[in-house]
Amino acid sequence: MTYWERLLRWEEAHRFVVDATFSTLLLLFVLPSSVAFGATSWGQSLLQTTVLTLGLAVPLAWRRVRPTASAATVYTFALLQTMLGIPMLVPADALVLVALYSVTVHGPRWAHRVAIVGALVGAAIVGSNVYGQYAGPTATAAAAFVSIAALAVWAFGLVRRTRRERLEALEDRARRLEIERDQQTQIATAAERARIAREMHDIVAHSLTVMIAQADGGRYAAEADPAAATRALGTIGETGRAALTDMRRLLGVLRGSDDAALEFEPQPAESDVGTLVEQMRASGMRVSLVRMGSPRNLPPGTGLTVYRIAQEALTNVLKHAGPDPLVSVLVQWLPEGIVLEVSDDGRGASADSDGLGQGLLGMRERATMFAGTVSAGPRPGGGFRVRAHLPTPPGRSQEST
Repeated sequence: MTYWERLLRWEEAHRFVVDATFSTLLLLFVLPSSVAFGATSWGQSLLQTTVLTLGLAVPLAWRRVRPTASAATVYTFALLQTMLGIPMLVPADALVLVALYSVTVHGPRWAHRVAIVGALVGAAIVGSNVYGQYAGPTATAAAAFVSIAALAVWAFGLVRRTRRERLEALEDRARRLEIERDQQTQIATAAERARIAREMHDIVAHSLTVMIAQADGGRYAAEADPAAATRALGTIGETGRAALTDMRRLLGVLRGSDDAALEFEPQPAESDVGTLVEQMRASGMRVSLVRMGSPRNLPPGTGLTVYRIAQEALTNVLKHAGPDPLVSVLVQWLPEGIVLEVSDDGRGASADSDGLGQGLLGMRERATMFAGTVSAGPRPGGGFRVRAHLPTPPGRSQEST
């Protein structure tokens, strides 16, 4: 910020101090001149001239902070001067034009309109009182001169007022745009953090749940069936490596990695639900997969949403359904969308919860992003069911493409 800009900001923030200083300087200039002019030209007393001059100059200290009251006070003393029969105080009466300019630039619209009317009426009075009684130009010429001066000051004030209002509008717009930009940044940041949290939860929770289940099962089966323990360790290793790959992919995206292998590796989709079911079956879960309808090409992100919901639902089965539940996964293609349903015959709503509830919340958030819905709760006859419905645009089936 330049020195001039800092000075303007200070002046704008201390209007009364600046205007009071300006009013004092004006008073120091006009008071001696008005006293001398009034005494020599009209024979006025020192007291009258001093009071009228103070009344015309002092209110200008509030010309910007209270423009209407300031102009009204100046006009009142100018009217009092006329009522007392004092024709003119030069240069004190010129301060009426300063008040007119100030109320035009800084006051409400009605105030500056009233002020210009009052100035024109005052011009006529000045012409009739001063030049109608004393030698010099005619009253009409004097009134015209004062009127032209008032109109010129008023017009200049309107130009400055328009410029000031335009600048204020631009500043207000810039301030609003800045606020909106900050709000959009906060919204985008919150949305991105929620997306990252969902991805981290789906990757870490699923993989760790499978690994914990395999570790517990392998420990119990180690003495009776060493081969089962070996299979469990193999599943743990495969699950850990897959989770590590997913984590590296996610961190690579966050860091802006240029690794082509990470950049172009496809994300899981609806077609990978079968692979997911096989992994869960290999870990010891009794799970079956049923597909109904003709598969279609899904929009970007919808396939990943179907996969993640299935992954989270199966993870919840491992965590909460109890020992050896029977699980079924249904993928049904409808004309207007795709339905994913994961149900089990486990403990259902009576299962213990970790108290976080991030899994169901993440599923609902994912579905909402694609105008879908997720319902979860106990099913009739026992167990638990998660059902997701995602609308899809009409298109050709995968077999025909």
